Amino acid sequence: MLVKLAWGNARRAARDFSVYFLTLVFAVCLLYSFLASSDYLLALSLTDAQRASFAKAGEVLVAFAVLIDVIFCFLMGYANAFLLRRRKREFGLYLLLGLRPRQVAGVLLAECALASVAALACGLVAGVATSPVFGLIAAYVFGAPWHPEVVLAPAAALQTALTFLIICVIAAGFSVASICRRPLVELMGAERVPERRRLAGAAPLRVQRVAAAALLAVVWGTCLFIPGYFIIFVIPMGVCALIGTYFLMRVLAVRAPEWLRAHPDRYWCGLAPFTARQLEARAESAALAMAAESVLLAASMCLMVVGFAFSAGLRGPQAPAGAAALAPVAFACVFYGAAFLVAAIAVLALQQLAQMPGQVRSCSTLHVLGAPETAVRASLCTQVAVHFATPLAFALLHCLFGFALIGMISIMMGAEGFPLFALGVVAVTVMLLAGYYALTTAACVRQVAAPRA
Repeated sequence: MLVKLAWGNARRAARDFSVYFLTLVFAVCLLYSFLASSDYLLALSLTDAQRASFAKAGEVLVAFAVLIDVIFCFLMGYANAFLLRRRKREFGLYLLLGLRPRQVAGVLLAECALASVAALACGLVAGVATSPVFGLIAAYVFGAPWHPEVVLAPAAALQTALTFLIICVIAAGFSVASICRRPLVELMGAERVPERRRLAGAAPLRVQRVAAAALLAVVWGTCLFIPGYFIIFVIPMGVCALIGTYFLMRVLAVRAPEWLRAHPDRYWCGLAPFTARQLEARAESAALAMAAESVLLAASMCLMVVGFAFSAGLRGPQAPAGAAALAPVAFACVFYGAAFLVAAIAVLALQQLAQMPGQVRSCSTLHVLGAPETAVRASLCTQVAVHFATPLAFALLHCLFGFALIGMISIMMGAEGFPLFALGVVAVTVMLLAGYYALTTAACVRQVAAPRA
């Protein structure tokens, strides 16, 4: 019975959780492609010396894969936490209907198993199908001749399957523990718990504005004028950028609605008051989430550009002797950037889906009051767009300074093509964000329309 219930839940929520499933598929595809990179290289037309060199590089890349595993482990844990928040009331209803906590945990584990196995299969198929593209990236970074070829790497597929299933088991274990330790009252009332606005007065906002300006000035100034220190202390600088962006997000969350209300012709237009109030109601949690996502997006874009520019510099006339041995580092930067990118965008989308139960109630009230369906959907799309566009805007602002640093290093290394690398990475990021935005908006609109169907 539990398996049947889990299967029914998975089928019923297949479209609503399409963003979550797509994220798992991306994770498997990236992990497989990274582990199979040496197989892509060895499938090309190489000399014996190149084969020996690339075989050693593959052993180095396996060690680099540990960080990607950690990234996706945190991603799945974060994603499951958001999805559990959305489904707490559902699990509470199971308990009210007589299921024991152990049985509810069994349903959750069965759902995780179904989603994980399906995502693993689709991700491996996608990894094999896109092997010519990833092979092109590997060939460029390592300076090898390239021709399109579909490559199946059984060893990489097995390692990917084992790693991914271990990550899924860990994430599912935390999810089960989270549900089992929650009392029934908390599960049933989780959707109605309002956010508490902290430090939103005039004086705290003034302090946060000054702190944001100081922290971001230190980060951006160090990046431009003392680049050596920025590279050495890149992690503390990232933390300062996160805190500074968070403070600035909090200030904007208060000032932007105030500015909108100061222009009645714009504020009293359609459902603009409702949209503004909905955004304000979630400003506390959204500020930290969007700040983290903007820094992650900036880091991902900078890492990918660094990887491509560094690989070009390794083949330049100013490259030091034995520079080819550093190619695995450049290749790892590209994939680390891709992993950060998928993680940031996926968390951004899943956060919106997790907040949909409250949106459904609010939109149902609007329907009762006679609001047009098109206006309700437009308000919903605007809210999702704000949560997508704001982190992207701040990420691009951070990247202006990061790309300036990378550009200076590229000139010193004699690397060519830096503007193309930067434009290409930004274009891919924007397209991926647009795709996730479309999926997220469609899922949100379906859930709002579901109660009336």
